[in-house]
Amino acid sequence: MKKIALLLFILTFCSQNSFAQKETTVLTIKNTPNAPTINKNIYGHFAEHLGRCIYGGFFVGDTSKIPNTAGVRNDIIDALKKLKIPNLRWPGGCFADTYHWKDGIGPKENRPTIVNQWWGGVTEDNSFGTHDFLNLCELLGTEPYLAGNMGSGTVQELADWVQYVNFGGKSPMSDLRVKNGKKEPWKVKIWGVGNEAWGCGGNMTADYYAGEYRKYATFMSDWSNTGGLMRVASGANSTDYNWTETLMKNIPANMLGGVALHHYSVIDWNKKGDAVDFTEEIYFKTMQQALKMEELVTKHSAIMDKYDPNKKIALVVDEWGGWYEVEKGSNPGFLYQQNTMRDAVLAGATLNIFNNHAERVRMANLAQCVNVLQAVILTDKAKMILTPTYYVMQLYSVHQDAQLLPITIKSPLYTYNGETLPAISASASKDKMGLVHISVVNVDSKKQNTLEIDLNELGIKSISGQIIASSKLQDFNSFDNPTKIQPVAFKGFEIKKGKLTVTVPPFSVLMLEGK
Repeated sequence: MKKIALLLFILTFCSQNSFAQKETTVLTIKNTPNAPTINKNIYGHFAEHLGRCIYGGFFVGDTSKIPNTAGVRNDIIDALKKLKIPNLRWPGGCFADTYHWKDGIGPKENRPTIVNQWWGGVTEDNSFGTHDFLNLCELLGTEPYLAGNMGSGTVQELADWVQYVNFGGKSPMSDLRVKNGKKEPWKVKIWGVGNEAWGCGGNMTADYYAGEYRKYATFMSDWSNTGGLMRVASGANSTDYNWTETLMKNIPANMLGGVALHHYSVIDWNKKGDAVDFTEEIYFKTMQQALKMEELVTKHSAIMDKYDPNKKIALVVDEWGGWYEVEKGSNPGFLYQQNTMRDAVLAGATLNIFNNHAERVRMANLAQCVNVLQAVILTDKAKMILTPTYYVMQLYSVHQDAQLLPITIKSPLYTYNGETLPAISASASKDKMGLVHISVVNVDSKKQNTLEIDLNELGIKSISGQIIASSKLQDFNSFDNPTKIQPVAFKGFEIKKGKLTVTVPPFSVLMLEGK
């Protein structure tokens, strides 16, 4: 009976597969010589003093039995190096506007403690500070992105921090840095001027913040050995287009390196849903919020275009990702959640949006790196696992600093309860070696989709592929089964007369490489 049941399943699947291949969607990729470069900083990450992101995540202390370098876990360093993370944002988030950087320098035993009022009311002992973070970035070979305290700090405090980390000559702050063991400056280029000023950063109005920004930015001296600071303004919360308009209108362009945007894929802030035990309805609503990023980027970019037609100022989506209820039994203020195939689909589709808007979107930061929200790494004491989102970021790293290949597609629809979403998300690029990479996400939770791509214009003769997929949307990597989901070779395509036909399974993320 088991053999008969299996045979019936195979016949049914093959029949469905044959039918699906008749409904082919054409994906057109243009080899456009003047297309923008996909800035590698789109693939940035975020490390806030929140829950177990820093303490118990990155930082275990140099006396820990867990192998570490200056207190930072070696396995995390190795994993992030393989991910080629281009920048790392720190120390927040909401925490940034309560953080006073001088509390985190000098001998650790002399550092004052504070209460982390935003995240769990836990004691922050400041054992991980400026030197620890910037030395970590040097180990990773990544660009640090420092979020300055505008909410509870002062202009002088932020100006001193810039001088402390960047000035190579003799000054009070550079002398203090040398005294604390770092002779040469770190030359930090990317600086956030406040965070979520409309909320936890001070509940400011857009007009008030614009004035404050101008004042703070004026005194953030652009030391000659940095090559120029990139000052990032605290930008809009999701659909607050007036915030972007006000900043662009009232802040001189030469004072702005970037304008931030924050958007989380949350179905309901009062009832966010479980990270693992979710229904198709919840999945559909989550993806509605994720794909809304297309609208947000388009509309905020259009506002920026009015004041900055040459696109010198970057749109910086420095907080994005899925946000669900915390795992049962964990501290509600620690924002610890599991990471499923839903998150892989969410990440792939969002990154495709950023890639396709590379002319304006030039930096982004997934929230967050370790043990918080849509993390790429989870730890449990000495154990460490890589999440499905990690593997999506790893696959997509081939797009970093590659030339965008614009695409056009009339996507098939993913339908649930009378509502629809585009089922296929895609982006493409050509790297400096001439390799073409096409990333495809099938958002549909049940139906595979078949694509046809003309390879002749791209000069592609051969194709290889990798895919991230699983049997259930709710599947995840656990500490007991850490490799359940990871990229595997993909063979679901054929090439005939220069036409590539690809069958993309439901809720999967695919990367094709053409030579």
